[in-house]
Amino acid sequence: MSSGPKFPPAMQEWVTNKFQVMQKLPPAVREAATEEMKKIIAHAYSTNTMLTIHWPTVQLASLNEADPLKNLKRKQPDHATGPNKKVQLMSKASMPTAKPLNKNVFEDDARARREKRFEREALIEQNRQSVPFHQSFPAASAPYGGALGARIQGGKYLNTPWSHVQEPIPDANVIDWDKYTIVGRSSAIFKNYLRLTSDPDPKDIRPLSVLKQTLEQLKQRWRSEGNYHWVCDQFKSLRQDLTVQRIKNDFTVLVYEIHARIALENSDLVEFNACQATLRSLYELGLNGKREEFLAYRILYMLHGRNRAELNFLVSQLTPQDKALPAVNHAVKSHMALATGNYHQFFALYLVAPNMGGYIMDHYVDRERCVALATMTKAYRSIPMSLLQTELGYEPDELPKLLDFLTAHSANVFTNPNAPDIDKQLASAAVHQSLVQVQSQKYAKVGIKGSI
Repeated sequence: MSSGPKFPPAMQEWVTNKFQVMQKLPPAVREAATEEMKKIIAHAYSTNTMLTIHWPTVQLASLNEADPLKNLKRKQPDHATGPNKKVQLMSKASMPTAKPLNKNVFEDDARARREKRFEREALIEQNRQSVPFHQSFPAASAPYGGALGARIQGGKYLNTPWSHVQEPIPDANVIDWDKYTIVGRSSAIFKNYLRLTSDPDPKDIRPLSVLKQTLEQLKQRWRSEGNYHWVCDQFKSLRQDLTVQRIKNDFTVLVYEIHARIALENSDLVEFNACQATLRSLYELGLNGKREEFLAYRILYMLHGRNRAELNFLVSQLTPQDKALPAVNHAVKSHMALATGNYHQFFALYLVAPNMGGYIMDHYVDRERCVALATMTKAYRSIPMSLLQTELGYEPDELPKLLDFLTAHSANVFTNPNAPDIDKQLASAAVHQSLVQVQSQKYAKVGIKGSI
């Protein structure tokens, strides 16, 4: 059977010292101080702060109010009470020698108590490792004793989480959220999403068992019908039912991951970011999920937002183990390629993006193509279409897409316009300035949607 939690030595010493001080106090004060000490220890245990509290500085209000030595000061001669030390010394020299004052009535008792306390502390320190914590308290007949001493001596609390404290007393200032947690009673598989304007009604909320069925049905509907607007609405309703019931488990992670992927597939960055923001907090709770995949998505999305300060901070916080993960390693390399202006490496990485990273890169690949083409037209007089197709990250069968890109960016000027498309040569001097202008106008601002 477990012997209970391990109490830190600092807390044990604090308890022992307080009981020693209480022995010299009236019974009423001892009882109040004992109850206050139990509340403090119970709160530290319930909040898991026993190891972080600096126990020597913890004070008992009951002892401070009852301690006769609290406000005790040595009586000073009348001529030495002024604030100016020089005036005091001059006054002292000019006055007759004062007769010795009688010792304070408390001084001898205080000195005796200190000597006894030092002796007891030395003995306790010697026996601390060999004596169990609950046995270090005085016996039931000790001056502080009474009911508390009888309970300790009788062993009533020896098998509780802490031997000298009763049940934890809840803090009245802390909201008990469990009291307000609801459990749904609805059996409907599908339900349209409606933003809550009042307290949720349990009869309209689906419990976890029904929500699991809903997820399976949604996956089947998405594969068979592909109606994104309806599926997205159902996923938002599913997420809402999880939230109002405070359900945070592996199933919750799965729901948000699936919705985020479907949103990426349909270029819905608003819902993707809403899912990604929640997934970050769920992963921090230690729940199982595809943390590597969505960490890579976050880096790639921050490249879209050009948030260099936050991106550099995020990359600097990655551990060597994180950087060794394939998806994260790809995202970090993409970041380095853009930071160094290595468009050749960036477009090579774009073509081999793992998971669904390519869907995120699609949102800013044309911007980077415009930057790369402006650089190339500044370095070459003419550029073959075959080279552009390779360097700008187009697949072999995507030559029409390349021509559409050049037209959209006012860069469809060729030195041999009558030649076949694959053999055409881009006239660098004629298109360079227009590329720079489009770059400054079209891509100067980034439209960030949703939570980052």
